[in-house]
Amino acid sequence: MQVRDFDPATADGDAFTDWLAVLNEMTEADMPGEPRWCEDRLGDYLSVTMPDESRVAWTAYDDAGAIAGHANLLLFGGDFAHTGVFEIFVRPSARGLGVGRALLTELAKHAAADGRETISTEVIATTPAVGFYERLGFSRAVVEWRSLLPMSSVDWTRTSQQARQVSAPYRLEYHRGGLPDGLHERYAATKANLRTAGPQASEWRGSSDAVRLRDSLATLRGRGMRTHLVVAVHEKTEQVAGLTELVVAAQRPTRGDQYDTVVAPAHRSYGLALAMKARMLTELRSAEPQLRDVQTWTALENSPLEHVNSQLGFSPDVHWFEYEAAVPDLLESLR
Repeated sequence: MQVRDFDPATADGDAFTDWLAVLNEMTEADMPGEPRWCEDRLGDYLSVTMPDESRVAWTAYDDAGAIAGHANLLLFGGDFAHTGVFEIFVRPSARGLGVGRALLTELAKHAAADGRETISTEVIATTPAVGFYERLGFSRAVVEWRSLLPMSSVDWTRTSQQARQVSAPYRLEYHRGGLPDGLHERYAATKANLRTAGPQASEWRGSSDAVRLRDSLATLRGRGMRTHLVVAVHEKTEQVAGLTELVVAAQRPTRGDQYDTVVAPAHRSYGLALAMKARMLTELRSAEPQLRDVQTWTALENSPLEHVNSQLGFSPDVHWFEYEAAVPDLLESLR
């Protein structure tokens, strides 16, 4: 087996076709109900990052020269320059041959050389990846429920009513693809209430200043990801009282990914979260007619938002785990 560096910025179409085959074969084997990936803007998805971040990638080949798996490592900057997040994908027919271990070794070595102290990854609880990472000493840092909402099951009459259940002094605004000038600072100030503590705070989800928020939205566009934003504005002050975010990726256009939903403390208990998320669904119905479902995640202790999701028709689906390992310890385990 050989593991080679992979540069998505210069790779040709055949290379992406191979990468895509691994992704979809793995999806079919482990998560048959999940949407398949497509090649549309796959290179952008892998190569475009925030200004202070970078991504490195590798491809593993078997002895016959066929692709057996691939991996990528996103290296954060700023306050999270000590860590990174990775993904590993192994062709089902190549499992048990050491492909995942070889890819993990390469990325762990790179992380160590780059001065990273820890690396982490997300895993669906029902997949073989759970045992793989636990055997290598990864610890489970976060557990979340993923919930799904099929668009075909939405009660549109009820959802439209929920979207209108906003009384003075609030109004809802919908913005597709970005934010209008003048709203970034107020939007970012409200996002600061989320206080994301993990590596994901380095992404746009933790963009609690206007400059980083602009960079984050531009990065998503560059990666082929369409943003949909609903904002609750307090009309007396014009401050952003709440917000909810959803992204549709060109690489998986039939699924919407819910990002943050945040309501500022002074504006809670007014039903803004339900109204904003209901408004989002009504906008998606026409803006993204190809959507089959929307997925969202809630922490196990986040019962208020879980209640909002259930009112909209979301159903708990499966646990997602975030695994983390100290890089020196991981390299020792991989020897």
